Amino acid sequence: MKYVTVIGTGIMAAGIAAGFVAKSIPVVILGRSKEKAEACLDKALTLAGKIGFSGANSQKDHAAIRASQTTEILEQWKDWTNCEWVIETIAENLALKQEIFKYLDGVVPDHVPIGSNSSGFPISKIALGLKTANRMMGAHYFMPAEVVPLVEIVMGEKTELSFANKACQLYKDIDKKPVLVKKDIPGFLANRIQHALMREALSLVQEGIASPEDIDDAVRYSFGFRYAAVGPMTQKEISGWDGMANAAKEIYPSLSNITALPPKVVQLMSEGKTGMKAGEGFRKWSPEEIQQTSDSYSRRLKAAFDVLNIE
Repeated sequence: MKYVTVIGTGIMAAGIAAGFVAKSIPVVILGRSKEKAEACLDKALTLAGKIGFSGANSQKDHAAIRASQTTEILEQWKDWTNCEWVIETIAENLALKQEIFKYLDGVVPDHVPIGSNSSGFPISKIALGLKTANRMMGAHYFMPAEVVPLVEIVMGEKTELSFANKACQLYKDIDKKPVLVKKDIPGFLANRIQHALMREALSLVQEGIASPEDIDDAVRYSFGFRYAAVGPMTQKEISGWDGMANAAKEIYPSLSNITALPPKVVQLMSEGKTGMKAGEGFRKWSPEEIQQTSDSYSRRLKAAFDVLNIE
C-alpha cells in the first residue's frame, strides 16, 4: 500500500498527517524518538476525527487506518518501497534541515518527491549540493494544517516541474488546495500577499488613522468577506478592472512602502507584548478572553472549511 512519510513530531506534523489519515492514506511518522512519534500519531488521529474520515465510515475502518500507521525513529526506518511523498516539518533550523535532506537524498528512491514545510528558508538552500535536488521542493502549510486547505508547492532552482506537478496532484486527491509557486522567492505566495496587507494595516495604526479593532472590521466585513467566496483576481473580473484601475491612480501613490516594522510594533516587541501568548499585544487579554477568542476562531475556521468543501 502506498503511504506518505512525515518527518517531525510537532503540531504541524500532526496536522499534516491528519489530512492524509482522514482520507485513508497511510502515514509513517518519523521523529527523534518513538515516544514522540507515537504521541504525534495519536494527535493526528484525533485531529483527523475532528475534520471527518471521508474514507472510513465505521469503527472497523477506523481501526484499519490506525493499524496501517507506523511510527519510527528516522534512522531506523528502512522500507521506502511504497512511499509516494516525503515532507519534513522540523524546527526552523537551516543546518538541521540540510542534514536531514542530505540523509533523505541517500535513502529515498530517486522517483519520490521530497518537500519541506519551512516558511523561512528557500528550498534551494535546503537542497543545496544534493544530487537529486530536482525532486525537492517547498510544501508550505498554514496552521492549523488539518483545516486550512492551502498548500504552497514551491519550486527551487533545480526542481523539475514533473515532480512539482506530482505533489500538487497528491494534494488535490486529498481535497487540499495546492498552488504552484514557480520561483523560490521570500514569503512564497500567500505570505507575500498577507505581509503586503499587514504593512498597510500597521502603517495606518502607526499614523493614528485607525485602531487595530477597526482595521479588523474593515477587512473582515468588506473585501475579506468577499474573498471567502472568490479570490482577489476573480473578484475584480466580476467587478471590472476599469474601476480598480481608476481607484489605483489615487490610492497607489499613498500606500505604505516602509521596509522595516513601524515604531509601535517595535516598541511592543521590546516590552514583551507579543499578543495573546504574553497576555498583551496592542491590547490586554484576560485568560477568559483568550479562551473565548480562540474557541470562536476555531469554530469559524471549521465553518469556512465546510463552506469551501461545498464547491
